[in-house]
Formats: sequence, C-alpha cells, structure tokens
Amino acid sequence: MGRGKIEIKKIENTTNRQVTYSKRRNGIFKKAQELTVLCDAKVSLIMFSSSGKFHEFISPNISTKTFFDLYQKTLGIDLWSSHYEKMQENYRRLKEINNRLRREIRQRIGEDLDDLNIKELQALEAKMASSLEAVRQRKYHVIKTQTDTYKKKVRNLEQRHANLVLDLEAKLEDGIVENEAYYESAMGLANGASNLYALRPHQNHQANLLYHGGRFGPNDLRLA
Repeated sequence: MGRGKIEIKKIENTTNRQVTYSKRRNGIFKKAQELTVLCDAKVSLIMFSSSGKFHEFISPNISTKTFFDLYQKTLGIDLWSSHYEKMQENYRRLKEINNRLRREIRQRIGEDLDDLNIKELQALEAKMASSLEAVRQRKYHVIKTQTDTYKKKVRNLEQRHANLVLDLEAKLEDGIVENEAYYESAMGLANGASNLYALRPHQNHQANLLYHGGRFGPNDLRLA
C-alpha cells in the first residue's frame, strides 16, 4: 500500500517544522552535490530557516564570488551598484560634516575668519561666550566639590583631635600621664595643627577665583 500524498502547507508545530526543514535541506544539498558531480554543473544554494539560521551550499569547482560574477554577467545586471552609490553618498555627507566641524574648530581659535560676515561673526561670538560660561560653571563645580571634600577631611581630623584630647585628659586624671609639661606640649601641638586647616581667600588661588567671581561669600571659603 502506497504512502498517502502530503498536503503542502505550513507546519504549525515548531518542532515538527524544524525537523522537516532539516531533513529536506539535507535532501536538497544531496541533490545539488549529485548535479555537481554527474553533470559538472555549478550550483549554489542559500537557505535561511524560520529562526534565521543560515545554510549554504556551493559547488567545489567555483567560489561564491565567481558564481555571483557569472550571475551578473549572464543577466547583464550589477547587484552592487545601488549599494555602492549609497556608500558614496554617505561618504560625501560625512566628509561635509567633518569639514564643517574642522572649520568651526579653527574659527573658535581665531583662524579662518576672513570669509565671515558680521552676522556670522556675532553668532560665533555668542557660541564662544556660551562655551566659556559652560567651562566656568564646570570649573566652579570642581572647585566647590574639592572644597567640600577638604571640609569633610578637616572635620574628621578635628574629631580625631577632640578624641585625642579627651583621651589625654582621661589619662591625666587617672595618673597615667605623669608629666603635665608633656600634656601641655601635646595640646599645644594639636591646637596648632588644627589651626593650619583654616583657609582664607587671600591664601588660596582657587578660593580667590570663587571669592572674586561672586560665587561664594568669605565664610563659604573657610574649610573650618
């Protein structure tokens, strides 16, 4: 009894569809191999599964490039011309953008200004003023961040200093520190070291920039 005719339609079950694809792909590749050997034919097969997986067969007596060159020559078409034209157009566009950006860079350092009219010069001046303001804002932010960091460090040192003072006083009361002159000397050195962390506007160049720039008041520039 013969096998019934299979209805040609999409297989809905994913597993069955993949199994059928694999079996029939191997069958087609086998037939292509037979054509190559028996008939000295040049055969090329390109297949993509429903999951996007790529499979290819090319006769061993020809390369893929040679095959497509032969295809174009036979049909009198050029498969790459449209793609090449798009690449050329994209190259020209990127080259124009690059030249424009280079010209703007030169103009911002005072070069290549002869061809600019008064409106273009005014626009360039406004751009440079805006850029300068952005740089200043960033500089002030960095200085303020560093100042806040130093303030935190000074507060930590002051806390350590206070703890040391309390420890010395406790030891003195308990009679552990017998030499009061040593205690007074240590206290004096600690107090003197603490005073070194006070920062005034005339003592720091960055602080002067902030102070005279009107960003902060004198009290904001002291670290302690």
